[in-house]
Parts: sequence; structure tokens; C-alpha cells
Amino acid sequence: MRRRPRGDRAALVLAAILIAGCSAAGSPHTRPPDDGEPQDRKEAGLRAVPEAPGGRAGPERPAEEGRKPAGTDPAAVGANELGAVPVLMYHRVTEDAAGVDDRTPQDFRAELERLAREGYVPVTAREFTGGGIDIPAGTHPVVLTFDDSAPSQFRLDEHGRPDPDTAVGILLEVARRHPGFRPVATFFVNEDPFGDPGGRKTLRWLHDNGFEIGNHTLRHTLLSEAGEETVRWDIAAGQWAVHKVLPGVSVVSMALPYGAAPRPGRLAAAGEYAGVAYRHQGVYLAGAGPAPSPHSAGFDPGAVPRIRSQATAGPDASYGSTAWLDRLSDGRAERYTSDGDPERISFPRSREHLLDPAHRDAARPY
Repeated sequence: MRRRPRGDRAALVLAAILIAGCSAAGSPHTRPPDDGEPQDRKEAGLRAVPEAPGGRAGPERPAEEGRKPAGTDPAAVGANELGAVPVLMYHRVTEDAAGVDDRTPQDFRAELERLAREGYVPVTAREFTGGGIDIPAGTHPVVLTFDDSAPSQFRLDEHGRPDPDTAVGILLEVARRHPGFRPVATFFVNEDPFGDPGGRKTLRWLHDNGFEIGNHTLRHTLLSEAGEETVRWDIAAGQWAVHKVLPGVSVVSMALPYGAAPRPGRLAAAGEYAGVAYRHQGVYLAGAGPAPSPHSAGFDPGAVPRIRSQATAGPDASYGSTAWLDRLSDGRAERYTSDGDPERISFPRSREHLLDPAHRDAARPY
């Protein structure tokens, strides 16, 4: 249950802090080197704290083309809904790739084409951690996540259309060629996302078109080195900045800047600052392998691993997306394969020991 803000005093308190910055852990702007992000960000300029919104899940999902009926024999499609799910992590998509976190548009397009060819269907982080993986039988979920809200991820042109050279434009292009490949993703945003002051145009477009907006803190603070007050402020302020543009839209997914958890770790999942409460159903790390199925006993929604999008060369390439997609494809790692029925959880009987007992009523081993 979200608590309501404590009136005008709380509004003035948070507004003042947002303008002045928070110094409980030194400088919230301090970041490790070589992450490819700008060091300076404008002050948020937030003037009042709105009521903490309820929850609206966003637009309904479009019907999937080619969906097999829910009565499909799980064994016939090799269903394994206890298998691993690749949660891919992207930062900048740019021709001027300068660091290990950058991908060129050509690399990004090629990775999406590979996912489509190999039967992956994108789902949002909200759908994944909520267990709402509703994709055709025989296909595999993949979660596309973007950190830091860089303009190379998404821009609108003068006509209000996505720039075709951005990550969103490329995703839409690939989806048009592969109708079963849902053009959805989760964007973990900071202040002034995508170079759009306050995100007034970009956040609204993404939400209205089925994308998920997640929290990446307002200032991209290294939470593991921040005091508790700074942690709660930065997460709450990040959520509130989204609610200023999208009132009533729940923010249920968070990615930790640099993958570094605060101390205590529970502060990332839920907390409050100046009357703004936040609660995340999924907290995402920065690496370095596929995530367990949300139906498995090994799934921890407070520490969901991700895989950095990366080619076969470079630092830690064996933990990057190309290497992991190879392992998932050739069976060295067991991947999640859908049975086509979101109301049941199908898997080979030999994998039953992996099931979270909380999901036993929906289990359908074969």
C-alpha cells in the first residue's frame, strides 16, 4: 500500500533537497570512471511533491500473431518454464562506440535479429518479475533493458515520431520484419531522460506505446557508498520525477546504478522519503548471467541478474550476451521455453526440484 504524502511541508522539503542536492554521502554526482555517461546533470527543478500514485499497469498487450492454442502439449514444444531467461542490458547505441557498454546500431540490430530468429519474444521487466510471461508455445522470453536514458536509446523527431536511428527505432524496424517479436522494453531512467527536460514528451510516448518506465535513481548515485538518507532520497526522487509526467502509473522495476546495492539492501526494494513511497517488485543488477525463472526456487526479485550486450571480444566477453545466447541456444544452459498457457507452469518432471513451492498449484510437470 502506498502512503500519501504528508502535505505541503513534505513538498517543500523534497523540493528544496532536489534543488540543493543531497550531501549525506559526499557528492551524489560521483561516479566510477569509464562508464560512458556525462558527469554533469542539470538540477531537477521539481517544485512540489504530488500524491504518491496508485498503480496503473499501462496499455493492454496486443494479441500475438501465430499464438498456439493454450492446449498445446508441453512435451511437444519442449516446454521448460523453469529455465533461465536472458535479461539483456544496454546503455548507448551509437556509431561512436567508445566503451564496453556501447553497441553500434549495426550490432544492436544484429542482436535483435538473432533473438527473433531463435524464437525469443520480448517481455517487460514488470511482466517478468510479476510472472506474467504470456508468449506463444515453444518461444522463449527475453527482457530488453536500457540504463541511463541516453538520447541514443530514444528520441522523437519534429513530427513526434521515434528517430529510426535510435534503439527504439531499430527495435520497431526489426519487429515489423518479425511480427511475433514484440517491440517492448524497459527503460531505467534518470532525470531529464533522453535529453528531454523532465521527459515530458518521451516518457509519455514510451508509456502510451507499451514500453515500461523503470527507476534508475534521479542522480545515478553509487548507492553502495551512499548514506541511507541519500539512498531513500535518490530513489524516491527518481520515482517522483516519472510520476510528474505519468501520474497514476506505477513504477515497479528498478535497476541499481553500477549494479551496486545500498546498505541495507532492502532500501532498493521499498522505502520512503518526504512522503514519497516507493515499492519495487524487481530490482536489477548489472551482470553477469541469465536470470532464473520467476517460478523457480532460485529466483530473487531483489537481485535479478542481467547480461551486458556484448560481442565475443573485449573485457569479460565470456559473460556477455553473445556468449550467453550461444550457451542457451546449444543447451549448455537451459532456457525458459513457454507452453503457451500463462495459467500453468510446464517443465520436464526431472526439473521439478527447481520449482518454488509457492507455485505448486500451477505446476504441470510431464
